[in-house]
Amino acid sequence: MHHPETLAVYCRGLTKTFGAGEMQVQALRGVDLEVHPGELLMLVGPSGCGKTTLISIIAGILHQDGGECILYGQDLRQFSKNERVVHRGQNVGFVFQLFNLVPTLTVAENTAIPLLINGLKMAEALARAKECLQEIGLKGREDSLPTQLSGGQQQRVAIARALVHNPRLVVCDEPTSALDHQTGRRVLEVLKSLAVSQDRALIIVTHDARIFEFADRIAHMDDGRIVDIKTNNRH
Repeated sequence: MHHPETLAVYCRGLTKTFGAGEMQVQALRGVDLEVHPGELLMLVGPSGCGKTTLISIIAGILHQDGGECILYGQDLRQFSKNERVVHRGQNVGFVFQLFNLVPTLTVAENTAIPLLINGLKMAEALARAKECLQEIGLKGREDSLPTQLSGGQQQRVAIARALVHNPRLVVCDEPTSALDHQTGRRVLEVLKSLAVSQDRALIIVTHDARIFEFADRIAHMDDGRIVDIKTNNRH
């Protein structure tokens, strides 16, 4: 067992219930999970097993009911609501399944959103956003609107937005579900090359077996628990 201070994510006995009475659903039933800095961990399992609930708690979007969730040595339960928002804005990048791009903003403006939330001036935020878009292979598309891009290009914008503020944890929910195989692999190659560094961790929720080879470890979830974690022997 590793000490929480040395880990990117440390979860012990996490529980979460939604609803009340007969409508009650126990989404997490005591999740134990450790994610190491520099690691790409994939989270797999059937629909409704608690994967999205778990990553939402890790990312600081949801509160757990019980158990511990410690991110780079910091217990999010110790934070006020405002501190939690600031912490998430600085330390977490989130790639949503449906991209969540703002259709009326340009690609560069969409990418700059986390920097603006963190208090950067517009000109500096846009300059950094354009650098990030260039890194991810979208030079020349900075002033396009999302609707003018292909699905794979929109996904890259979503990734650029998740990485632009240099977060220590990047969380992706089904990043290849809307993409064909070749585009999905390209997106994973970009994610892995840009997102995984010595002090940054990447968690990807996926059903897509075609991208499993990119994982360092694969955690299998079922009925609100992690039931198995395998190291990927891909070398």
